[in-house]
Amino acid sequence: MSAPRLNRKLVLEEAQRVPDGAGGWSLNWVALGALWAAVDAGAGGERAGEFLTVSSVSYRITVRGAPQGAPSRPKPEQRFRDGARTFRISAVTEADPVGKYLTCFAQEEVVA
Repeated sequence: MSAPRLNRKLVLEEAQRVPDGAGGWSLNWVALGALWAAVDAGAGGERAGEFLTVSSVSYRITVRGAPQGAPSRPKPEQRFRDGARTFRISAVTEADPVGKYLTCFAQEEVVA
């Protein structure tokens, strides 16, 4: 495996529950740090709702490896942010036998 070209700086974010003051809670996305990544687009699709259309594209995002439990290791249900764009992480696996790189499978959804 040749080394991936990590040329995009993405912010890794995690959702935290925050009380809303009315007995409920809301989600607040908190930045955990920045990671350099290679971002490769996959298949895309579109689905129509009653009042809007949602476009979805899958991505393979490669970052440097990190041991299990390290705060810099992405996990499912976290997301990457690139400016106004967000990529929801659905799965993470080692990209090579020694774990030098990780592959994150992610989705970007845009309301049209």
